[in-house]
Amino acid sequence: MSDTRTPEQLVAGLVRLLTVTRDGEDAFTGRKQVGGVGRVFGGQVIAQALQAAQATAPEGLEAHSLHAYFLRGGEEGIDISYRTARDFDGRSFANRRVVASQVDADGSTRPILNLTASFQRPEEGLEHDDVEMPDVAPPEELQSDMDIRREIAERAGDRMPEAQRAIFLRPRPIDMRTAGRLHWMNREPSEPKAHSWFRAVAPLPDDAALHRAVIAYASDFTLLGTSALPHGLSWMRGELVGASLDHAIWFHRPARADEWLLYATDSPWSGSGRGFNRGRIFNRAGELVASVAQEGMMRQRVKKEG
Repeated sequence: MSDTRTPEQLVAGLVRLLTVTRDGEDAFTGRKQVGGVGRVFGGQVIAQALQAAQATAPEGLEAHSLHAYFLRGGEEGIDISYRTARDFDGRSFANRRVVASQVDADGSTRPILNLTASFQRPEEGLEHDDVEMPDVAPPEELQSDMDIRREIAERAGDRMPEAQRAIFLRPRPIDMRTAGRLHWMNREPSEPKAHSWFRAVAPLPDDAALHRAVIAYASDFTLLGTSALPHGLSWMRGELVGASLDHAIWFHRPARADEWLLYATDSPWSGSGRGFNRGRIFNRAGELVASVAQEGMMRQRVKKEG
């Protein structure tokens, strides 16, 4: 059965997903989301943890950076609890530490992510922006990744199992449009650089903290795959096994996540079963909105003989 949710319904679902429920002064619960892949999407945990941290920050302070470590994979279908520590409150800056955890069937608590976020009261200061936005085709001239997925599924026909097809074609609240080669279906070794436009598929509420959370959510979509490009291998074809190990974001200026943003990623290094990736996020005016860095586990899947 196909998913017939409208763009507005998809975005409303994303807003609900990223809105944590307060259970106590510094305790929150993040909604579960069942999507059929078994594991919680890392961007979801980062965004929910950031929202929990923001909820305890002094009024008027905005997140300018976060640093997170993924400890283990989260399980779909289980709520995530967030415990926030108020490590520092100053006149201009504040710092929050968040532990995300889930409760196993046996009642034991398993931490899945540690995140530290720093907040600043907006102020005027010296400015420079010494980076140029890559010259790529505008999003209006590009196919959405969802349209490309539909074409791939149609060509695959009965060779794609129904369960896999349902996950592959599941509508997303974020519209991603790849500029250049389709890096997530990489078949030939290529330069470790990729460019994708993204935005929410429908308007978001006018909440700056929510827009930062959505940017954090989307920043985990294409980053790790960049380190696979020089090797001619693809996550989508099952040739690699991987997981995010850490994730960092620096928010440089306000941006709306329901307007087109360009995500330029590159990977300067991989080795020892890990890949290091960097990302720069630009608005349509060419201004640097955010910078991202992530290291992930990246192992080639060994085919079983016979």
